[in-house]
This record gives sequence, structure tokens and C-alpha cells, in this order.
Amino acid sequence: MSKKHLLDMLLERGFIDQMTSEDLRSHLSTPRKVYVGFDPTADSLHLGHLIPVMGLAWFQRYGHTPIALVGGGTGLIGDPSGKSVERNLLDEATLQHNVQCLDQFFHQIFPQEGPRPVILNNNDWLGTFSLIEFLRDVAKHFRVGPMLAKDSVRSRIHSEEGMSFTEFSYQILQAYDFAYLHRERGVTIQMGASDQWGNITAGTEYNRKVGGESIYGLTFPLLTKSDGKKFGKSEEGAIWLSKEKLSPYQFYQYLVRIADADVIRMLKMLTFLDLEAIRAIEESMTLPGYQPNTAQKRLALEVTRFVHGEEGCEAALRVTEGIAPGSEAKLSGEILGQLAADMPHVELRCDEVVGIKYVDLAVKIGLLPSKSEAVKLIKNGGAYLNNEKVSDVAQMIAESDCIDQKFILLGAGKKKKVLVMLF
Repeated sequence: MSKKHLLDMLLERGFIDQMTSEDLRSHLSTPRKVYVGFDPTADSLHLGHLIPVMGLAWFQRYGHTPIALVGGGTGLIGDPSGKSVERNLLDEATLQHNVQCLDQFFHQIFPQEGPRPVILNNNDWLGTFSLIEFLRDVAKHFRVGPMLAKDSVRSRIHSEEGMSFTEFSYQILQAYDFAYLHRERGVTIQMGASDQWGNITAGTEYNRKVGGESIYGLTFPLLTKSDGKKFGKSEEGAIWLSKEKLSPYQFYQYLVRIADADVIRMLKMLTFLDLEAIRAIEESMTLPGYQPNTAQKRLALEVTRFVHGEEGCEAALRVTEGIAPGSEAKLSGEILGQLAADMPHVELRCDEVVGIKYVDLAVKIGLLPSKSEAVKLIKNGGAYLNNEKVSDVAQMIAESDCIDQKFILLGAGKKKKVLVMLF
């Protein structure tokens, strides 16, 4: 059976929002270079960024060279796309730290098979411009009318916050990136989230004006839940892709808790599972005897393996199995000691724990945001101490609760856990 065209495959998986031209289909008949830009606003990407990362990985699987462009230059400005207020500008040291972290991530994330991925930093060329050079040689090709018509500008310009000239100029920088990469690196395709459409088309238009051959743009839909909210954030904050900011166990557990209404779409967009396998999973969810969260566990397994590798995936499964509630899951100091590095934990003195209420400890270690939330959790039957349900809102932590005098495990529901390590 012949391999599906890359665009047909991406369309079936719900990946494509817009394309600048249907000519892209024939353009992809030979190996091309494709890029996505990532501004280093933090020292880790989050779950929502996995869509463009997966896009690059799919292009790589089809024989095209993926290029991840880290915005060491544009990150100093801040992209206004999708933002209702101006970003806080980062200082040079923070930005450089973030650039290094993203560079390391991209070197690890892409599959080894296929063309070798390229990681670039746009400060290498944007940082060489003088203001006069930039205005004379680049900005003169842009007209204010079309720039004002871009969605990212129009939605902000009449708001109370307004838009600074700094942000307004961002689309020129991104457009220049595209034309520069085409001229210097032979890149012919830029991809990005749907809110990048205006910036991408600014690049194709600028490249045309300076005499470049046709280049193409493609956007993905934003990763949203069935209720319209963006993926990538939880009550506790962003779902980071860096294990330093969010353990593989926490990452895995977030995906295990995805709603049934969202899991099939996420299997299509965030995994390499073929569509027949995904359809079989979807069908199984309607059959008698289906075990809840089976589809979510497959999603969590595939995505955790892609982001954190086999080692991270095994760590997530090890913690999940080791602290699972149930009569067979007898907790011991040996088990918890082995799992401590792979799960959320805090270190406290014994006298900070023994003799205080469960609700106070739950707030102290960040399991819950407030005492009222802890009380509510207990009354709803979702509070756990060493995998045993807590039913009394006045329950105190006793010395006998300290497993081997070293550990206490608190849980909110059966998935969210924090280990207290005593010293």
C-alpha cells in the first residue's frame, strides 16, 4: 500500500488549519526544509507547544529537514499574537538561560531516524542589525495598512492596553527570519499555530517583494479542550515539558486525567499511532466492559515516552504502580525511597509534621491551595494519607503515620500525590 501524502495524513489527524497555497502539495514531492519558531519566554516549552514539535517530527518522518528556530532575538521583543497585554521583557541573562534550555530540549526530542534536525538562534542575524540599517533595508518593504489589519494587531490596538511600537514591529522581524532562512538555508516552509498566520504571511509577502522564489506557510489549530480552554495548563500551572519543572510522573498523570471527549483528538495530534489503531481505541470506548481511562493511559504512555524518553516513561510508570491505592499496594520506606526522585516531594523536619492537622500539612506542602479546599476534599472522600482515606477533618498526623520514620504520602484523589521526606 502506498504511503499517504504528508498533507493528507496531517489533515486526517486534524493538524492543518490554513495553508498559503495548495501548491505546497506538489512542492513537498521532493525533500524540503521546514521551520517553526519558538520564543524563549521560559526555560521550558509546555504541552501546547507539542503540536508544532509534532509537526516538525512528522515532516522529518517524511524525509524533510526540521528546523527549530529559537528566538534569541525576537524573544527580546515579545510576540503580541494571542496576547491581550504586552509581555514582560526579559533581561539578557534570563533570555540566554532560556535559549540554552530550549536548545538542549530540541537536541533531545526529535527522533533519530530521518534527516538530521537543525537548531538555530535568530539573534545570530537579527542581533547584527543597526537601527538605521533595519529601517532602511527591511522595514521599507512593509506598509502600515496591511500591518494594522493583522489579527494580532487589530485585536489589541483599540484596547485599553493598546500596543507598543516594539510589539508592532514583531511581525517584521519574523517575516525577515523567514526570508533570511530561505536565502541562507534554503528553507521554503514555515509552520506555526493558527495565531501565527499573520506573521507567516508577512514573511511570504516580504520574500516576494525582495525577489525570492515562492515559499509556503502552514498553520496548526491551537491545542484546546472540548470546552474551548487551552491545553497545557492546570490548576497548578503550566504542563511543562522539562523534567526539571514537572516530573515525568506528574506529566503522565496529567494526561491520564484527560477527559474522554478530548482523548481521541489528542491521540491523533500528539502521538505517532496510526489512525487505524486510534480508531480501534475509539471504538473500544463504546463497548461493554471497557475499562475507564484505558485510552488515556495509552495517550500518557506514548506522549511521555516521546517527551521524556524510555527512562522518563519507566519512571512515571514505576511511581504510578508503586503508590497506587489498594490493599496490594503496601507502602514501605524502601518503595518510597526508590520513588522519591521521580515524584513531587518536599523535605520537612519531623517536628514540622507530627502533631499538626492533615489539612494544615496538605496546604504546607502545596498539595492543596487552602485549608477550605482540604476540608472540602476530606468531606468528598478524596483525601488520602499513605493511601488510606482520611475521613475526619480534624485528623492529626501521628508518629505512627511516618513510614520507617522517613516518609509520609499525601494524596488528593487517586492521582495527585506529594511525598513528604522527613529528616
